[in-house]
Amino acid sequence: MKPKILLLEDDMELSDTVAKFLYAKGYDVVQSFDGEDAAEKIYESRFDLWLLDVKVPFQNGFDLLEKLRKEGDETPAIFITSLHGADDATRGFAAGCDDYIRKPFALKELQARIEAVIKRRYPAGGETIAIDGERRFNPIDFTLTVNGERIPLKPKEARLLAYFLQHPDTTLRKEEIYDALWDYDETPNEGSLRTFVKVLRKHLGKERIETIKEVGYRYRSDGTGS
Repeated sequence: MKPKILLLEDDMELSDTVAKFLYAKGYDVVQSFDGEDAAEKIYESRFDLWLLDVKVPFQNGFDLLEKLRKEGDETPAIFITSLHGADDATRGFAAGCDDYIRKPFALKELQARIEAVIKRRYPAGGETIAIDGERRFNPIDFTLTVNGERIPLKPKEARLLAYFLQHPDTTLRKEEIYDALWDYDETPNEGSLRTFVKVLRKHLGKERIETIKEVGYRYRSDGTGS
């Protein structure tokens, strides 16, 4: 699965240029042109990284990121802005960004900054998360291996596993899972969610994922179930 980036940039020509470049480099890019629309897309879909312009309509990038951080969302964020003052950069980092790049910038520099942030915030260099002695999961390319054998997962199956690993031993409501798995223009489906859980139980062991009746699911990090 391609890393998914939200690009908030109100200059449509620049936005298209950046989006096309990143898409060619293997990223899935969702474009947004104002702060309110960006917030809506963030609440409705999971992203691996946010690229945020500051001076955008309705809600500026600084305020948007500050709000998201206060709500506990730690998705990596890079500001891309025409603001060049030292105070602006200080405010950007205080708001919770991982990097701050000033316009105009070279696209290759932006790519390097994105790769550096992703490596810092997620396991780097192909590192994987050990689920147990037999199973490992790569949160960058969303691959599961069992005893060294790669297990093909469909995109939403992989996204569900990543979400479970991010929230171990926590009761997750179905509505939360819908928000994590389905994009804003998709309609969540409970039957599909049950199928995704069934597939993961097949590969991880039935005891790994508890059904919390009429609520949702809980991923057990110890694999013992209740």
